[in-house]
Amino acid sequence: MTSRPRLHSPEDDLAFMRSIVEGSGRPPMTLAICYLAGGLLYGLQCLFHLGQVFGVIRWPDFANLIFVAGITATFLTILTWAILRDRKAGPSNHGPLAARMTSAVFSATGMANAAVVIVFSVGAIRDQDFAIWLYYGAIVFALQAAAWLVAWTLKKRAWMLATSLGGWVAAVALGVLVREPLAYLGVCTIALFLLFALPGWVMFRDARGGKAA
Repeated sequence: MTSRPRLHSPEDDLAFMRSIVEGSGRPPMTLAICYLAGGLLYGLQCLFHLGQVFGVIRWPDFANLIFVAGITATFLTILTWAILRDRKAGPSNHGPLAARMTSAVFSATGMANAAVVIVFSVGAIRDQDFAIWLYYGAIVFALQAAAWLVAWTLKKRAWMLATSLGGWVAAVALGVLVREPLAYLGVCTIALFLLFALPGWVMFRDARGGKAA
């Protein structure tokens, strides 16, 4: 004797759809590592420049150049490793909709950042004004603030909203302080550790936890 199939109630269907949208999928490891490594490495670089300003660090120009180039080289190496690791883990396009949308938002933000780098670097070189390049930092934090606001709208996690608001404040502060190098460096250092490295650590922890589950 065969059993009759169970009929799904509207509440069951609603719960199923909600699980698809909200889900508990882990954030991409690439995104987590990008934020964590970027915040730590470039925060360290800002501390290095502060050390130069206060006379604590007095290296030859060539040694300074090697250190700064090494920061970027290390970040790109870590990022490449994270991308290859995510690809090896398999496609993530079957995860929760909110997670996929969040990842798409940050990917789009990264592409916008690339355009901003070109625009401000060319402008700074053309006009021989380093302050023009410093506006790039303000734009980066403004774009990140917008991305984190979208992430908070989708997932309603308090730390995402705090990161968004912090990014907005950092963007305004950096834009106002481009002619004040010491204050600019101080704000940038704090913002990199609090608004990049710290959220990166939270995402990294969630990604590791999701993988273990």
